[in-house]
Amino acid sequence: PRGRALPGAQAAAVRAAPGAPPAAGLTSRLMSAPAPSLPAGVVTGADHAALIAACKRGGYALAAINVTSSSVLNAALEAAAESKTDLIVQVSNGGAEFLAGKGVPDTLRARVLGAVSFAQHVHLVARELGVCVVVHTDHADRKLLPWVDGMIDAGRDHARRTGKPLFSSHMVDLSAEPLDTNLAECERVLRRLTELGMGLEIELGVTGGEEDGVGHDHDDSADNAHLYTQPDDVLRAHERLSPIGRISIAASFGNVHGVYAPGNVKLRPTILRASQDLVARRHGGAPNPLDLVFHGGSGSSKADIAEAIRYGVFKMNIDTDSQFAYASAIGAFMREHERAFRYQIDPDDGKPYKKLYDPRKWLRAGEQGLKARLLEAFADLGSLGRSIAAR
Repeated sequence: PRGRALPGAQAAAVRAAPGAPPAAGLTSRLMSAPAPSLPAGVVTGADHAALIAACKRGGYALAAINVTSSSVLNAALEAAAESKTDLIVQVSNGGAEFLAGKGVPDTLRARVLGAVSFAQHVHLVARELGVCVVVHTDHADRKLLPWVDGMIDAGRDHARRTGKPLFSSHMVDLSAEPLDTNLAECERVLRRLTELGMGLEIELGVTGGEEDGVGHDHDDSADNAHLYTQPDDVLRAHERLSPIGRISIAASFGNVHGVYAPGNVKLRPTILRASQDLVARRHGGAPNPLDLVFHGGSGSSKADIAEAIRYGVFKMNIDTDSQFAYASAIGAFMREHERAFRYQIDPDDGKPYKKLYDPRKWLRAGEQGLKARLLEAFADLGSLGRSIAAR
């Protein structure tokens, strides 16, 4: 932040190597360095960049879990800790508003407060669990830019007090806008984030479906060109934004939020390879120079996931499958103990049911269901047991 220097690890994230843009120089050094051992807890700045580089160098990706409550968050962190797997936790605008509580009358204020509360919870708990955790926010389109700016303001205040950003990164999704408009606004936000040693995730092309009020009306069919990002657009984004700071790109290759019938949408991960190859040809450096993100990972085949990781994907969002795993486990518990959710005391035998309708019982069932799904995701992504947190 202005007026106060950040500690060395944070400052390194925004310093350029001589004659090189800051992000490009940092990424090149990290990709050629041995796998790091990072402090457990929330990773920001240079540590965040080092974690991404370790994923790409090691040929695996991190699961990104959308959080709607402390129960969901704790289950995700617990799964990561038990399996020694680094993790990305993120919150959408609606998730943030829900975390703040529906009683907060100002919607924007609620979204900022909820996101801050989420991030502070992770900072307090993650270090105890022995893994590295990325704190991120999900889709923010044009109408949600004030939410992003509010979180950056809160992050600046946190950095002034602690020397460390509150979040690892934010996402701006202006894929519905013309490309020049998208990149201009991303540039503005990225300059603010770079001051704090934070990264920015952007979206190019269209990920079909809808994610918490942010979505597109395009037909989500396999021949819809809107669902496939053009490599030339990725190159333009890289050339404009990477000299300013660290970016990751959600490039669409047929992705759709939610699950869908087999054959309705065809994933084409080769688009990611073409984008990587184009940037590498123009600018040199190591293979897969772009940090790529896989949105709409729920329902994807293991083969498509593995191919996307080969082309530089370090992060995959699995919100829909995670929600279903959590909800279905709670549903199963309630069906098994149906009378406990109709009576406090059984009218036939006088048996009290408090130990079953206690929210800690059925919420815990949901947490166990979510944990099981996350372990499957960690295995699919190749991240199982590969935390780089210092032991």
